[in-house]
Amino acid sequence: MKKKIYLAMFAACFALTASACGDGGAVITDNTKTEQKTDDKKAEIGTNRLVSVENVDKYITIGEYKGLTLDNTVDAITDDDVQAQIDEDLQEKAEPVSDGAKDGDLVTVNYVGTKDGQTFDGGTANNYDFVVGDGQMFDEFENGVIGMKKGDTKEIKVKLPADYEDSTLAGQTAVYKVTVQNVRRAGKLTDDWVAKNTDYTTVSEYEDSVRSKLEDEAKQSAQEVLKNTAWSTVLENSEVKEYPQEDLDAAISEFKKSMELYAEQADMTLEEFIESQGTSQDDFDEQCQQYAEGKVKQNLIVQGIMDAEGLSLDDKESLKLQNDLVEQMGASGIAELVSTYGQDYVNESVGLLRVEDFIVKNASVSEKIAYGDAIGVDAEAAAKNAEQDTKDAENAENADSASDEADTSDSNSDDSDIDENLEDELGTEEVE
Repeated sequence: MKKKIYLAMFAACFALTASACGDGGAVITDNTKTEQKTDDKKAEIGTNRLVSVENVDKYITIGEYKGLTLDNTVDAITDDDVQAQIDEDLQEKAEPVSDGAKDGDLVTVNYVGTKDGQTFDGGTANNYDFVVGDGQMFDEFENGVIGMKKGDTKEIKVKLPADYEDSTLAGQTAVYKVTVQNVRRAGKLTDDWVAKNTDYTTVSEYEDSVRSKLEDEAKQSAQEVLKNTAWSTVLENSEVKEYPQEDLDAAISEFKKSMELYAEQADMTLEEFIESQGTSQDDFDEQCQQYAEGKVKQNLIVQGIMDAEGLSLDDKESLKLQNDLVEQMGASGIAELVSTYGQDYVNESVGLLRVEDFIVKNASVSEKIAYGDAIGVDAEAAAKNAEQDTKDAENAENADSASDEADTSDSNSDDSDIDENLEDELGTEEVE
């Protein structure tokens, strides 16, 4: 196990928090009663709260969250975008062929790579799919597969790049024994293909549906970016005065328990697991601390805004967000979600989403369209800006080229004058 799995777990646990930075330190304890004490405290001051304290203002100064100025920038969908999606759809519906593979074909292979007869990490795979010519594999590998049919086996020599991940093999020549399992080829976009593979009957209808789908996805993506930006702005402008110790300890315990599960799956103790990741105990403790501080800061901000604005986890908007979360996570219902991830996770997720929506609704949002690097209030304006940028770049390049030509011309002129002078001198010497 070479990868730092616990760091990935840390990122996953902390996905809802934009920053893990804290403003103070907390003592890490092994108090097994911490979580129960926190739950009891929450019960005392009200159900469905994200923190164990009632007066959030004592612990955090929340940054301005109403009246923010934000941009909702939606990517314009171009003809190239539509064509790229169509090409992908065609590839997904590729059908087996009996002839040899060629550029653009989807090929399934088994391969075993060796160096001096010995296999090496990352050099073996079964039922591996790649599109010939897409650059997913080494050039020699892809070129070697061209012409191979299903069932064919061939040895292909590949010079591994100088930056190959295994430095002992970098720049060396490896031999891959390749067996083709399948060769599939994408069809042509016709009305017949559309009728056979989609819910539409003509190419035009299908193209319109692809564009519409991509535009919807672009809007959804932009909305997510907008919410994340809104939350990040408030998060960065908020300052923790003091961490509620019970909440901090509970978050640390939560993180450690998650890591213990990973250790158990690897048949290790937590200490052995930490060591296997090449991480010291002090570094692990610091990660626990960062996770806890980030989580508690998030919960303080969310709870503080909800308290100030009269929001709750069981109002109409929150219940809708809860249902959306169930659908997004692929759960059968809220009971399954709670059973899998815990009530705290569900509450914290819904609370954050509820507050993000509130911040956006109370912000001054400018709707913009992005066309490449150009951004405008509409696609046409953005496209014109992009076109003008291209023209400006071409004009600048032409100007540089003209300048270079002028310099070359002047240089040639100077050379001509020198040649004439030399001829005069030589002529004079010959006369003499």
